Amino acid sequence: MRWLPQARRLAHEVVRPESRWHSAVATVPRHHFVPRWWDSVEGVWALRVGADDPDAWLEAAYSDRTLVTRVDACHADNASPGDVLDCGTPTSSSTLPSLVVRMYRHAMIADDSHVLVTTGSGYGTALACARLGDSQVTSIDVDKHLVQLAEERLAALGERPSMQVRDITGPLPGEYDRIVSTVSVRPVPATWLSALRPGGRLVTTIAGTGLILTADKTADGGAVGRTEWDRAGFMRTRPGSTYDRPVEATWDGAARDDGEEVSTSRYPLLYPPDAWDVMSMLELELPGIEYRKREEGGTRTVWLLHPDGSWARAGTSGFLDSPTVHQSGPRRLWTELDRIRNRLNREGGLPVYGARVTITPDGTTTLTRGAWETTL
Repeated sequence: MRWLPQARRLAHEVVRPESRWHSAVATVPRHHFVPRWWDSVEGVWALRVGADDPDAWLEAAYSDRTLVTRVDACHADNASPGDVLDCGTPTSSSTLPSLVVRMYRHAMIADDSHVLVTTGSGYGTALACARLGDSQVTSIDVDKHLVQLAEERLAALGERPSMQVRDITGPLPGEYDRIVSTVSVRPVPATWLSALRPGGRLVTTIAGTGLILTADKTADGGAVGRTEWDRAGFMRTRPGSTYDRPVEATWDGAARDDGEEVSTSRYPLLYPPDAWDVMSMLELELPGIEYRKREEGGTRTVWLLHPDGSWARAGTSGFLDSPTVHQSGPRRLWTELDRIRNRLNREGGLPVYGARVTITPDGTTTLTRGAWETTL
């Protein structure tokens, strides 16, 4: 396949030509790392096999979009042609190239930096190898199968970075100048601080938010930094093959019950993942909320579900109509959401972006901006 012109086009679209990442994006064959992927089509996951349609394969691989490679425990490489999954949560992917590069640029990687990155499909690892050389790159993932696949595909390109099967929240296999995690965490693992060399930098996202956190190691073994004026969302870390679903126990009631309280919101219906600053603020204050939505027969409905048993359901038939809100459980989730929207309207913004970050050596992570403060 004539993939190189496609890679060069992608590099031109996502990286400025003077960037030292331009050559990496222009020369790494992304399709090599994503021969199969899951495509979301009308609420189901349909398997796509690159070799069955090479033109569509090249178009997908060299587009600036995320390709989901694993849904729950079902890896696309192990699925059979024609497979369709009725439901499921993405558990691994090849992140859109522009975002991988942005995360690396936030890390301020120097030519002599030794970096720890997360594996996934292996494409991000390949970009780091192309930029630095494989001897300066360590790549880890909690999933042995993913690490083996990525290691084989990297080796086929002549790249042999250190590949490790590790939980990134646990002990790390060396010392590094940079740690760049394309899975989200909360809080920052203390083991990252132990593995960072003096003056080293970590880059990650806070789980459940759109916040990119950067921090530089300080002399006391902690780190200081900020939440960037940029946004990104990654899958959360997971200890095993799939994610726990603690909100399922509350879903039946949330789907149909009147709840303990019924009210009318003053604001139009909002699906929080569509407003990253609002979602981030809510997640910082009430971590672990899961969001669902449905549009049926002209009625739009949004659910907020929390592991403690709290839930909220808001629905409306008109785009600008105030939704009717049903809530139950120990906390009123929609009331908290409206409180954050009140603050946004009153102050014209929320303090989540550009906040100062302080991390103690034990991993306690505090965000401050003006009078606002929260500890993860």
